[in-house]
Amino acid sequence: MLNKSRFLEQLAVRLVNGGYRTSLLKVSLVACAYSAFVNNTAVVASLLGPLRDMKRYPPSRLLLPMVYAVSVGGVLTLVGTSTNLLINGFLLSAKLPGLRIFDPFPVGAALCVVTVLVIVATYPWLLPSRPRSTTAATDYFLEAEVRPDSRLIGRSIADNGLRQLDQLFLVELIRGGRLIPTVEPDEIIAAGDVLVFSGDVTRIDVLTRFHGLESFSQREGLLTENLVEVIVTSNSTLVKQTIKEANFRSQFDAAVVAVRRAGDRLRGKIGSIRLEAGDVLVLAVGHDFHRRNNVAKNFHVLSNRTVAKFLDHRKSLLALGAFVVMLTGSAMGYYPLVKGLAILLAGFLALRMTSLAELRRNVPFGLIFVIASSLVMAKVMMDTGAAKLIAARILDLATPWGAYGALVAVFLMTMTLTEMMTNNAAASLAFPIALGMAQHLGVNPMPFAMAVLYAASASFMTSFGYQTNLMVMGPGGYRETDYLKAGAPLSIAYAVTALLLIPKFFPF
Repeated sequence: MLNKSRFLEQLAVRLVNGGYRTSLLKVSLVACAYSAFVNNTAVVASLLGPLRDMKRYPPSRLLLPMVYAVSVGGVLTLVGTSTNLLINGFLLSAKLPGLRIFDPFPVGAALCVVTVLVIVATYPWLLPSRPRSTTAATDYFLEAEVRPDSRLIGRSIADNGLRQLDQLFLVELIRGGRLIPTVEPDEIIAAGDVLVFSGDVTRIDVLTRFHGLESFSQREGLLTENLVEVIVTSNSTLVKQTIKEANFRSQFDAAVVAVRRAGDRLRGKIGSIRLEAGDVLVLAVGHDFHRRNNVAKNFHVLSNRTVAKFLDHRKSLLALGAFVVMLTGSAMGYYPLVKGLAILLAGFLALRMTSLAELRRNVPFGLIFVIASSLVMAKVMMDTGAAKLIAARILDLATPWGAYGALVAVFLMTMTLTEMMTNNAAASLAFPIALGMAQHLGVNPMPFAMAVLYAASASFMTSFGYQTNLMVMGPGGYRETDYLKAGAPLSIAYAVTALLLIPKFFPF
């Protein structure tokens, strides 16, 4: 539910308003704090657009520090990342005490501080300064018409707030068939004006905030909650026709929400655009769309897109407050975290702040399968003695340094694995080995489990180690060498800090 709040996006535009180091400091601290309670991918997705579009600094100077801070912030709490929950599941499966919500916090807070210091001290020299891409892959051409009853009429573009939209940019205005290519802030809106935007089509929800501003698909009576992205084939009958001439709605039970054409800036109303082979369309579709025989003849279906749905300000505050109260009660021991989350979810459903359909779309069933499979794999490794066998071999190398040497070996092994595979996969492989080491040495397994927890979130030197690293590669214009250059000093500082503090807070 916190993903549906606009707080993070609204905050992002205020972060980059000082010197570069000051901006790095603010971006990193906010990213760390927010990712302690919200899924890392959702935090990166919320900050990516605003930071990418900042005029003050190129995206290459901001996005990678933000992603690294998000990754480290995930180790502040038990719910910060799915890997923490996975390790807690391993502990419970091994009949060991589970983690409380703030158990990872002391070491995690120190790791966040060290991460921010490294970013602020070294990234002004380590990060490249590359020009931003003029056209993003997600930038579409879409329009909305001002209805006669709209409250926008008689007020200027600036007064209506149409110049500061989230990831949508007003590029031109069509009035009475006349194109106004440069829309000045003091332009007065009139009934029937068609406002043409460019940007991320999944943010079309932003336009619903304005009274009497109606997208083409809404005029056609189709919902835009779930969209279908298609590409026009070379043998399509639509080629060289306008959308209006094609009688699109009756042909396909769909309405064109947005259009994108590689290497070309589109102009005019969507309905008057002559389609070409290779044009990418985003469609709001009716129930009959996928059953139409002519769909496959005219389009290659690329993907389904879900429009971002956000709560209003009052509901956002309510969701945030309820979440804080739930976490506080769980931290004070009044109820288990799982029970608190279940009650909170039931409340959100009862207040219609979310829906069962939305839950079905957003619940990571694939992740649940991965966690279940990982638990089985870890149990098999422990029950068959494979974990102890591997642990014994590693211990042979670490014997001169005792339990602490074994802890260092576990941490470095997990850290290496997480650079080559997902953090959940790295934790799944490392945890049974770590537990086997603790059992072989006859010491408390908790420091070894926590070493796996902290190390599994330390993917800084490759783009493919963690999905958020990959999310910013294109928008930031990064290369693999950038991850290595920026990630190496952070990895060293992170490992040293964790290995010094883990035994202090989780003794052998």
